[in-house]
Amino acid sequence: MADLTTELEAYGIDYTDAIDRFGGSADFYEKLALRYLDDSNYVNLVAAMEAEDYDAAYKAAHSLKGVSGNLSFARLFKVAAAASDALYQGEPQAAATLMPELKEAHEQVLAGLTKWQNGEL
Repeated sequence: MADLTTELEAYGIDYTDAIDRFGGSADFYEKLALRYLDDSNYVNLVAAMEAEDYDAAYKAAHSLKGVSGNLSFARLFKVAAAASDALYQGEPQAAATLMPELKEAHEQVLAGLTKWQNGEL
């Protein structure tokens, strides 16, 4: 587990926290974490921001914050929470400035999950 913990940490995934959160069930956590590969919240957020539909953007950012928090995607959670808060406070430009970092954190998690799924970790 120590190796997997270290390897996932490089992708912004706090495996130790996740296993604690999931009551020690590594298999259950893996199953749910890998479902994130099909999660549409990030894509919905990007589309809503591009369309300047800030209500939809807030909903997507808030959902992304929840999913990433529950799955212990630490960096993604932090940035999604900041974007969600900015949108909630009616500050779409502040949220827009976070989008590059959000994209990077999202892609980092996807890369780690893909490697995990493919047995490369």
